[in-house]
Amino acid sequence: MKIMISYPPLETGKGTPLLGQNRQFQWFNNPSYIYPVVPATAATLLKEKGYDVVWNDAIAEGWSHEKFLEFFERETPDLIAIETKTPVVKMHWRIIGNLKKINSECIAVLFGDHVTALPEESMRNSKVDYVLTGGDYDFLLLNLCNHLTKNEGLEPGIWLRKNGRIRNTGKFALKHDLNSLPFIDRKLTKWQLYKVNGNFKHLPGTYIMSGRDCWYHKCKFCSWPTLYPRFRVRSVRNVLDEIGLLIKHLGIREIMDDTGTFPVGKWLEDFCKGMIERGYNGKISIDCNMRANALNQEQYNLMAKAGFRLVLYGLESGNQKTLDRLDKGTKVDDITNACRAAANAGLSPHLTAMVGYPWETKEDAERSVSLAKEIFKNSWADTLQATIVIPYPGTRLFAECKAKGLLKTEDWERYDMREPVIKSPLSEAEIKELTQKLYKSFASPKYVLKKLASVRTADDARYVLRAAKAVLGHLKDFAIGGK
Repeated sequence: MKIMISYPPLETGKGTPLLGQNRQFQWFNNPSYIYPVVPATAATLLKEKGYDVVWNDAIAEGWSHEKFLEFFERETPDLIAIETKTPVVKMHWRIIGNLKKINSECIAVLFGDHVTALPEESMRNSKVDYVLTGGDYDFLLLNLCNHLTKNEGLEPGIWLRKNGRIRNTGKFALKHDLNSLPFIDRKLTKWQLYKVNGNFKHLPGTYIMSGRDCWYHKCKFCSWPTLYPRFRVRSVRNVLDEIGLLIKHLGIREIMDDTGTFPVGKWLEDFCKGMIERGYNGKISIDCNMRANALNQEQYNLMAKAGFRLVLYGLESGNQKTLDRLDKGTKVDDITNACRAAANAGLSPHLTAMVGYPWETKEDAERSVSLAKEIFKNSWADTLQATIVIPYPGTRLFAECKAKGLLKTEDWERYDMREPVIKSPLSEAEIKELTQKLYKSFASPKYVLKKLASVRTADDARYVLRAAKAVLGHLKDFAIGGK
């Protein structure tokens, strides 16, 4: 059986779709590609079990839709699996329809957070054959293929058509052992397509995931608790062994661990000690997501010693009422304190913030800009990403906005961050202007001079240039009047 795991081209003229393994969707003017770890694990697992696997990320390859269709027709896969998200799910329905015209026998599978939240929608509105729900779609895709070839019983979490009716096998369970998974076959999944990324200072870089997905998993706006309502983590030894192989065989110099929030406590301590004992801390840099109130100065110091470089925090807003309404579980001061502690340890904090909350006034949103300016003025953070608040189906924010009549539309294609889809006291122009202000908050003369003075190596120079290009691209992403 031949299985194609694919990201078909999405040609709209809006830019490059940030789709694979993303908690939010956005069209980028400056292309960026994240290594989709779980689909890559699925490809590896299937190959290990004897299936013929084709990895096809036509987005990262820069293919046209015509070239993709020719490739599909030539490869004649028995099954094609596609990750989808809210703003492009209708496009994927149309693509599946086109693929069925070429090969009506090919089995089409969708997976991702949108179809986990609304699986029946895709079954009713497209010719998809199966929908995999939950985040363990590597295990579920193997189970489905074994079902089709060996008559293995289907696990919970799969939607299908049977006897002309839409059925499902029950709620997904997330009972799989992450340590049982093979390390990703990076050659099969063309890791070089993703080796340059805005997060990476030292190239080449790549992605791993130590856990699925966030041990807090309560943030009202995040769509990934839809996939991973329960947190699981790989063993420290398992993760360290993978890092060792990436250093030895691929010469990887920086790793982004894209676990929603990196494990803390004894796991973190053992991981850091393992990095030091194995000598990996002198060979590679580690980046990770972290909660602002999770660590103390001593722990940040240990992380720096262990080779960590970039730490990403969700600032979200400079208003306590917003953090409380989002169930963020942090205080505004936690952001400042975490950035200061991480910077003092020699780490590089990165912040994410959002604009367009339905309850925030312009004065409220300006507080987020002021907080960001204060943090960058004191050199407590290195970079920032700003976005428009989008309430994805499956999130509590979506449910709240729908119940209160705050949604401007349920046309999913408009949920692509090119415009606000929540009713707000602010106009669309004001929201985009404030988003740009957040990006400009760290572009002060003092900050720019400091970054230029910090350039010591070719890596430093390339990283600063990439960062500047990314910021200019993001300013275009949120251009007032742009669509």
